[in-house]
Amino acid sequence: MAEIQKLTQSTFDETVASTDTPVLVDFWAEWCKPCKAMDPVLEELAAQYADKAIVAKVNVDEERGLAAQYQIMSIPALMIFKGGERVAEFNGAQPLNKLQAHLDKWV
Repeated sequence: MAEIQKLTQSTFDETVASTDTPVLVDFWAEWCKPCKAMDPVLEELAAQYADKAIVAKVNVDEERGLAAQYQIMSIPALMIFKGGERVAEFNGAQPLNKLQAHLDKWV
């Protein structure tokens, strides 16, 4: 079973830009209830797309530089990157089927 990767300022570019594999990044915080509601969805995506995509999280309280770089104004904020480029973006908690449909475009 694939694990959700925790990204930091030092690992973000390496993970997102160094692969042609799609990367779904969840910008979240410990205190955010909708962010916590996304955990089972992200775990399911990580398992379903284990060989086709990377699922990762960025804690905006710990990684303020990344939050500023990607202009995160509300969380959860989810982005899909492909080849280092942001190709999709969603604000708020998202249902599994919507994220699956968007990932399927990029795998």
